[in-house]
Amino acid sequence: MQITTHSARITGPLAYLAAGGKMRHIPIGPCLLERTDDGSIDVIWGANGQSSAALPATVIQAAHEDGILQLVD
Repeated sequence: MQITTHSARITGPLAYLAAGGKMRHIPIGPCLLERTDDGSIDVIWGANGQSSAALPATVIQAAHEDGILQLVD
């Protein structure tokens, strides 16, 4: 499996479904995006990369188009 990683920045509210079925927001700030061969995208954040959420590519694309997610590299 090949993984492609990009640096990005969250600039506004980007929701994900957390454990227990609650909707949460990824914090504003730097993150990593990891895309795998199967097309899933993991958003990773936190000082040590300790938090992550898998989001559909359509959600990531919409966030990018809306300016909520900015690619750094």
